[in-house]
Amino acid sequence: MVHLPSPRNSAQHALPALLEGVIVPFGLFYLVLLTWGFRGALITGLTWSLLALARRLWRGERPPATLVMGTVLLTVRTVISFITGSTFLYFVQPSAATAAVALLFLASAIVRRPLTERLACDFCPLDPVVLARPAVRRFFIQISLLWAVVLLTNAGFVIWLLLTASLHAFVLERTALSWSLTGTGIVVSTLWFLRCMHRAGIAVRWGGALSQQ
Repeated sequence: MVHLPSPRNSAQHALPALLEGVIVPFGLFYLVLLTWGFRGALITGLTWSLLALARRLWRGERPPATLVMGTVLLTVRTVISFITGSTFLYFVQPSAATAAVALLFLASAIVRRPLTERLACDFCPLDPVVLARPAVRRFFIQISLLWAVVLLTNAGFVIWLLLTASLHAFVLERTALSWSLTGTGIVVSTLWFLRCMHRAGIAVRWGGALSQQ
């Protein structure tokens, strides 16, 4: 049997990070973009990220590696774009990184060491006996291929929008596209996982600690 956190508890746990790392910075960036222009939006986005990092350090909390790395990468992007004044360089860098991650997912599936399995175990450790089942191994390989397609599609469409849309339209359209693709990928992955567990005869229970069988 596999125990997973309840969707409600997972959402409550993820909401603060989602607000801090996605919703608020996007809102600030777009608002400043409309009022002060691109360079003002660059400064605002970087300032928010630095303040989020400083707040955790001031409270004596260990900042997540994702926040540290994200702040470092955002600093590099901002400096390059601020010096050159190029919106293309600012927005194309995350798309290039997304494509690179997609290729990692693809390569991990080809060599049958799916990256999705490692990521899943970081959030919800699974019994090694469960992981050893052929159906479960096959699921993680297939889902790695799925996320390779999702990420490559995301990167491709974002670059196309960057080349064809106005800056203001691009910021909104890119966000809507990325969130839609990511949300769809999460829903499909979850339903696929539940279907795979059912076919393998493994019961899934929501809420509670992991129980090994």
